[in-house]
Amino acid sequence: MRIRFQYSLLLVAFVSLTPSVFSAPSYSKGVVATIHPLATDAALDALKNGGNAVDAAVSAALTLGVVDGHNSGIGGGCFLLIRLADGRVYAIDGRETAPQAATRDLFIRDGKAVAELSQTGSLAAGVPGEIAALSFASTNYGRLPFSQLLRNAGRYARDGFPINRSYAGRLKDTAIELGKFPESRAIFLKSDGSAWEPGHLLVQTDLAATYEHLAENGPGWLYQSPFPERVEAWMREHRGILRVTDFSRYQPKLREPVRGTYRGYEIISFPPPSSGGVHVIEILNILEKFDLHSMGDHSPEFVHIVAEAMKLAFADRAKWLGDPDFAAVPRGLVSKSYAATLGARILPGHTSAVDTSGEPPDAKADIFGRERNRHTTHLSAADSEGNWVALTATINTSFGSKVTVPGTGVVLNNQMDDFAAQPGVPNFFGLVGSDANSVDGGKRPLSSMSPTIVLKDGKPILSVGAAGGPTIISQTLLVILRMIDFGLPLDEALKAPRFHHQWRPDELTVERSLGRDTIAVLEKLGHRVVTVDALGAAQAVALGTSGQGLVGAADPRGEGAAGGR
Repeated sequence: MRIRFQYSLLLVAFVSLTPSVFSAPSYSKGVVATIHPLATDAALDALKNGGNAVDAAVSAALTLGVVDGHNSGIGGGCFLLIRLADGRVYAIDGRETAPQAATRDLFIRDGKAVAELSQTGSLAAGVPGEIAALSFASTNYGRLPFSQLLRNAGRYARDGFPINRSYAGRLKDTAIELGKFPESRAIFLKSDGSAWEPGHLLVQTDLAATYEHLAENGPGWLYQSPFPERVEAWMREHRGILRVTDFSRYQPKLREPVRGTYRGYEIISFPPPSSGGVHVIEILNILEKFDLHSMGDHSPEFVHIVAEAMKLAFADRAKWLGDPDFAAVPRGLVSKSYAATLGARILPGHTSAVDTSGEPPDAKADIFGRERNRHTTHLSAADSEGNWVALTATINTSFGSKVTVPGTGVVLNNQMDDFAAQPGVPNFFGLVGSDANSVDGGKRPLSSMSPTIVLKDGKPILSVGAAGGPTIISQTLLVILRMIDFGLPLDEALKAPRFHHQWRPDELTVERSLGRDTIAVLEKLGHRVVTVDALGAAQAVALGTSGQGLVGAADPRGEGAAGGR
């Protein structure tokens, strides 16, 4: 089968991201989209009380840590991408860090990486960064006191909330692991160790007290005292290595956003230690030379070309990406010239063999800034003044390490599994890595989180991101493609069938809604296709009708909500 493709010069008349394509309700003052209606309500409450988009996003994130606590929370980390009304852009890195005592061979036993050690229990957790990053954003770019933004979350923890199907499903999936830790068992499971059903009113008294401490004492309570002492006491009893000094050293970091262009639009995304922004832009650069619009967004031709570009980028991820304070991550990965060399390797009529990564220009000399001195959740927010936020937060896999710090209600992350425990050995998500992402004390593990903001003529028109491990990159990419190349409304762009290729394993994962005929053609092209019911969860907000107002959409695969004022 021959697949036709043409260069971007033929796309002058492609459908523009004009407001007329949006079918969602439009709001005049502000809009937010999250994975949970209670978090969306908390964000709207912040807007109602005089807050801006930053306040709304922070309030939503704090609330998600309670009502969507299997995905994110105080014990985890986050990335915030903020574009202020005056045009300034900030990338706030609240990624967890490895304990100072962590070593390269931390998870190696008898010469082999032991996955359970990095995924469950005392060695799995890094230093949480979410509260440090959220409070930094609130203090510097918001309007409301941080203590006020904690109120809704604290109330839901204290008074309880009915768990939804997603929460109940995660409890069921992780009940055995949660049951190994008394504090987690007491909060999240029945007395017989089984999971609660949907609708159960989950009360988290200790977590409510923690939110109250943070409101009264500020974020220092989590990093100076007494929370770190409680963590260290538990860790010493269970052979963990997190210490008080790890918490006192923690600081959120301002990173330089990674930027690119695609068909006349500016793409701003998160830089390393996220791989997401680099590879969203790298893939867009590869695809810019292909006439995707003529293929149709459900066609096997479209899926094939995009999947091949994904495969090339993920091969680069495995070799080059890591914490830029420890590893040299080439800026050439997002160059147009490098993308052209990769795009030339794509075979329109058949899958191409990708045995290893490419070699971006000036790979050792021109690198992302190094300072000298899923199971995830995404939310998007914007206000009428021109402040836009894309925020992705996580504790990694469901309920993170499954450890709840006694007396605090805080579930610790298992972000240590995002390191390459051993070069070439896959982690929970099947991702492989190299020395660039090896374990080291104080280092931040590589992430796929991809909070992204798209601009046209210098004006923000889209904030998007997703949850779902490495598929975050694919989901974010596909929303952008379907809106820019195909002119789909925001809600339709989120609803459209998804697919994902991460190089290793060499398989193409697609949603069944893509259709049997398309899947059959993809198999004839050489793809080993794996079908799933749903792939991830994306949330987005965008510019509304005739360039006026704002619209939002929550992924129909989840139980989220978008709303505004």
